This record gives sequence, structure tokens and C-alpha cells, in this order.
Amino acid sequence: MGLPQPKASDLPGHSEVVSGLAVSRVRSLLASGALVRAELTEVVPRSTIDRKLKAGGRLSPEESDRVARLLRLKALASDTLGASAEEWLRLPNPSLGGEAPLSLLRSDEGSRRVEAALLHLAHGDYS
Repeated sequence: MGLPQPKASDLPGHSEVVSGLAVSRVRSLLASGALVRAELTEVVPRSTIDRKLKAGGRLSPEESDRVARLLRLKALASDTLGASAEEWLRLPNPSLGGEAPLSLLRSDEGSRRVEAALLHLAHGDYS
């Protein structure tokens, strides 16, 4: 059985992203399993996460946007693929040019490619 997947209530809203996610919220998402540290460090550098978890405060709006994208796409992957979602996110994917979906989530363009691949799968297009 996989780790818990994000619920709708885990997804940060626009105002929370633009003001920066509170580090306490990130800690809560990590504690609940909605976020996994290894996934988090795919979208925000490990040194930044370590520093901010230690100091508290807020993530930047850019870092918060990356975390929000990660949570949204984890939820979509879980809805689309069920228990296979975690593996799908970590492994190289031919439809993404051989890249692992998680590695593409640092940019909006990469995230859009991952989302498109998931939507193709959801509609039965396995090419």
C-alpha cells in the first residue's frame, strides 16, 4: 500500500501561495504523509527546505507555487493511477522524453507536460 495522497483540503489556495506557505503548514503536510521529503526536495532545493524548516517563517511565493503544483499533480496521479501513482511519478517515462515526472515539476512547463500525460492516461490514451 502507498503513502497517503493529498486531499483537496491539503491543496493550498491562491492567496496562500502568493503570500508564501507557512513552514508550519509544510511540516503538517509532511507529518500527514501528503508530502514526502524526497518529493519536496525535487521541487525546492534541499538546503532551502532544511534552512526554512529550522528557521520557520514562510516559503517564497515561487517555492510555494512549486509545492502546490506537486500536491495537485500527486492528487491527479492518485486519482488516475491509484496505488501505481507513486511509482509512476518516480520512474522515467517515455511520454515525457524519458524524464521522471517528479523531475519536471520545478517548472510550470514541466508540470503542464506531466498533467497532460496524466490526462491522456485518464482518457485511456496509453501512447
